[in-house]
Amino acid sequence: MSIAITPFTKEQLMPQEEKLEVSKRKSELFIGIPSETSYQERRICLTPDAVNTLTHHGHRVMIESGAGENSSYTDKEYSDAGAEITHDTKKVFSCPMILKIGAPTIDEIEMMNSKTILISSIQLKTKSKAYFEALSKKKITALAFEYIKDEDGSYPAVRSTSEIAGTASILIAAELMITNDFGKGLLIGNITGVPPTEIVIIGAGTVAEFAAKTALGLGASVKVFDNSITKLRRLQNTLNQRIFTSTIQTKALTKALRRCDVAIGALRGVERCPVVVSETMVEHMKKGAVIVDVSIDTGGCFETSEVTTHEKPTFIRSNVLHYCVPNIASRYSKTASLSISNILTPYLMQIADDGGIESAIRCDVGLKNGVYLYHGILTNKAVGDWFNLPNNDINLIVF
Repeated sequence: MSIAITPFTKEQLMPQEEKLEVSKRKSELFIGIPSETSYQERRICLTPDAVNTLTHHGHRVMIESGAGENSSYTDKEYSDAGAEITHDTKKVFSCPMILKIGAPTIDEIEMMNSKTILISSIQLKTKSKAYFEALSKKKITALAFEYIKDEDGSYPAVRSTSEIAGTASILIAAELMITNDFGKGLLIGNITGVPPTEIVIIGAGTVAEFAAKTALGLGASVKVFDNSITKLRRLQNTLNQRIFTSTIQTKALTKALRRCDVAIGALRGVERCPVVVSETMVEHMKKGAVIVDVSIDTGGCFETSEVTTHEKPTFIRSNVLHYCVPNIASRYSKTASLSISNILTPYLMQIADDGGIESAIRCDVGLKNGVYLYHGILTNKAVGDWFNLPNNDINLIVF
């Protein structure tokens, strides 16, 4: 007697419920871009090309007149790209979605409508408790550039700014060594028969990586110091060549600083950047040497560093020229604007394709990570701990 063999189990032959795909309904965005009011801020969130892409897909973009001038973009370029240009600041802030480089002021928040979506930087250490309370009162959903994660877990906006700052630090040092009255008249370059310029970089993150690449490309001799062996090893592999690397030891660092022509501060700390170069160590540097402290936005890693401005960027202390401008990327406003625009535009298109911010943050974990206020509810623990504000896990609210 033969037994029939079936390729299916009993459970598989039972009637099953049908799972239908839930189609996403596209939404139309109405984006407002006001002029930047933050001190020394010259960038703009979207370039005319990015605006053209958005308007071509049926979205509206309203820009305050003159908002792109500091980045060399005219009102006509934005108008030709499909943007609506207005002189009325209140009209721009009344848009359902606001894009800004610098976080809005309390007065600007007052101009926003309830339940507006805000995408900007947060610059946590320059904010007050009142800022978050004002956003919460208006039930704003706010995302911070610096918290948005990419597919690989990196922070694209932070990395972009660091790339610019790292490259710029070497170019600025090159200028200061030749154009300033105090400069030594040195060219960063390995000219035949001339010893190469010596550069010390303190830190081994993204800023240091791009500073090292630029310096090596110009023919300089580079030494990098960091207390993380992993970061130093990764930097060596990224540069694809062997350079001098060392942990931060006072004796070795002092010796390197005595010989160097340029010192770059590229360290980062959780709260305040650690000071690893004392005033005594600076006093032993060459007369006319240059310090570019990129870490100054978190306090600086040189004891002699003090915050300077784009208008008056340098000062001399212990016969060493110091450059300590916090927002270096803003000096290269057009490049920085192109960079941030390239990061934001795909996210804006994604938000629209997903049917709005609600659906988008459900679909994209990296974008969800950028949310620090959801309908007025604080969802970022770091912000809550910093200002002693109640906060909720966004994963318990949006899932």
